[in-house]
Order: sequence, then C-alpha cells, then structure tokens
Amino acid sequence: MRELPVVELVDRAREGQPRAVARLISLVEAASPSSRSVAAALAPFTGRALVIGLTGSPGVGKSTTTSALVGAYRALGRKVGVLAVDPSSPFSGGALLGDRVRMGEHAGDPGVFIRSMATRGHLGGLAVATPQALRVLDAAGFDVVLVETVGVGQSEVDIMRLADCAVVLVAPGMGDGIQAAKAGILEIADVFVVNKADRDGAETTVRELRHAISLGRREIRGASWRQPVVPAVAPRGEGISALVEAIDEHHAWGLAHGGFERRRLARARAEISAIAVAAVRVRIERFQGELLDRLAAEVGAGTVDPYRAADDLIGASGESAPPQG
Repeated sequence: MRELPVVELVDRAREGQPRAVARLISLVEAASPSSRSVAAALAPFTGRALVIGLTGSPGVGKSTTTSALVGAYRALGRKVGVLAVDPSSPFSGGALLGDRVRMGEHAGDPGVFIRSMATRGHLGGLAVATPQALRVLDAAGFDVVLVETVGVGQSEVDIMRLADCAVVLVAPGMGDGIQAAKAGILEIADVFVVNKADRDGAETTVRELRHAISLGRREIRGASWRQPVVPAVAPRGEGISALVEAIDEHHAWGLAHGGFERRRLARARAEISAIAVAAVRVRIERFQGELLDRLAAEVGAGTVDPYRAADDLIGASGESAPPQG
C-alpha cells in the first residue's frame, strides 16, 4: 500500500478518517523521522480539545469510568478521543491490556476514537508519545480527549501536567482515603471520584476526602479551587452526569482565573523540554564509546570531576551533531 504524505494524512484525519488518525499516532509513537513533519502539519489545528485525565490505583474502575464518560459526552454531541495507557508487554513491548476491548461498546461509533498506548518503561503513568498523540486527536477535531493512565498510585503526577482537568478515582476499602489524608493525591486531583459508591465504606471514603480537602485547601495557580468529591457507580452510569458537571465547573473556573491558559503554557514548556532533552540524549549516545570511556577513566582517577566531564561530553556532542531539520 502506498505510504501517504504527512500533509495528506493530516487532511484525511481532519476529515474524520480513523485510519489516518491511527497512522499519525503510530508515526509519533514510533518516533518516526517524519515526526517533525507531523508536528508541523498539526500545529495550526491544535489547542481546541478539552483534555481530561483519569488516574487512580489499579482496580478503581478507570476504564469503566472512561467508557461511561465517553457515552455522556457523545450524548451531548461531542466527538471523543481516548488515549488509554497500558503497561507494556514484556515480549512485544506493546500495550498489555488493550483498552479497546474493554471499551468495545463504543467501537462502532464514528464519533469516538480509542487508542491503547504502551508505557514502554516510562514512569509517571503515561507513554512518552502521549503528548504528541494528544495533538493528533486535537487537530483531528475531537472536542474532548480522555487520557486514562496506567495506574501507578501516588507517583503518577504526569497527568496533572498534561490534562486540563485531572480526575482522580478512588474506591472504598482500598485505603485511598488514608492516602488522600497524607496529601499525596491531593496535589494531583482537580476532581475526585469515589467509584463503586454502592460498596460498604463509600460514605466514609467521601467524608475522609472532603475532610482532607478542607484541611489542605490550597491556592492553585493564584486562585482558590476546592476539589469536588463525586460519588459514582460507573457500570450503572450513576454519578457520571455529576462528574461531567464538575469537570465543566473546573473548566469555567480555569478560564475565569487564568488557570486554564497557565496550565496549557506549562504543558507546552514541558513538551519542549522533553523533546530537547531527548535530542541531547540521542547526541550523547553517539559518544558512548572512546570519548565517554576516556572521561570515565579520568573521573575514576580523580583528574577530572564528573561535572567537567559532563560538560566536555555535551560540548563534543553539540559540536559534531548534524543540523536538525
């Protein structure tokens, strides 16, 4: 099959062709040489989608809640993209769980696009290419993009930097309320969902969260936002409309207080930094032979300190790097 030029792929993606969307995501996920061309072609069409991140410990019902949110937004007439980040297979390196299977009820809906992405060893709950895949869905005209993280607990903070609204799911009986009281996940969440609220202990979990929030009410980017706690039973759709309302309220708050633009600026800065660091790493890896061995020997002998050696390595890699473009 003929490989389509990037510009034609972008045109087809913007026309709503799912194969073109999938192909563009595959290109950025594989760090293809055409990734730069993809980013350049997408840039004029990005910045429109509302990005909602869903995170929480494994077993709290992230996929079920994501699927319920897809249904809720589709009922409002919005196109929805889903990036579901899964652990990597130790054999293929691909996504291990495959959220397309778990969200199969939306598979035939042309207004929904679901893509599983593998972490490939990246920490923080997201895949390395998630920001670029997000740009693809944004440019392709999706009104809402749901990013479901792999679920790694309190260290999963990348979603806070990527999403316009970070939704943290907890469940009764899993100790999540206690963790919130320790302020670990308080720093991540814009909205809390106590899923599986039909279980014993749900009211206690809701109460613990609200108490922790009242104690640790914070100044977020210059204005006060008190995170709501939404009880839900996602498989039955209970609480999902209240969750959508809470997300809308957070979005309105962000627009009114400047938090929305500040978060997006921080996202762009983080993305630029990550690309720059990756480029430097690639250049340095070219020198993991004779030069690096010599510098290591000098550091080991005490004739050069490691900071000076690192400066020499970076300087050498910069001088001999080919022009980028």
